Amino acid sequence: MDMKINDLITVSDNEIQLSYSRSGGPGGQNVNKVATAVQLKFDIGASRSIPDHIKTRLMQRGGKRVNANGVLIISANRFRTQEQNRKDAKKRLVELIRGSCHSPRPRKKCRPSFRVRQKRAEDKKRHAKIKANRKKIYPGSYS
Repeated sequence: MDMKINDLITVSDNEIQLSYSRSGGPGGQNVNKVATAVQLKFDIGASRSIPDHIKTRLMQRGGKRVNANGVLIISANRFRTQEQNRKDAKKRLVELIRGSCHSPRPRKKCRPSFRVRQKRAEDKKRHAKIKANRKKIYPGSYS
């Protein structure tokens, strides 16, 4: 079943590779018998359903999860069943792609106004005087 990211983007299941392995974590003795951990692999560069500008943001947002070949790897082993872990991995992929669809807002450079800088300097001088008045005055030492 294809995963709908938004109105324009739909990722088909044949672009995703799923592999299963034994999982640590919850499950008791069942952990040693059943392969419940899911590893989802999504080749970002080979994907036809995602536009190029979203691919580049997805590579950046993926961080360490994206290998040198541009394959996004998501590991899921939170749950006891393979089905829940599969849904979790797909959900995390969808969230990552949705987050990559929005371009970050550009940072606006700002500078404190002259009055704010002046007030800060006055506050620092006042604080310095308060601290200077706490010093002990020793007889015979004038500076």
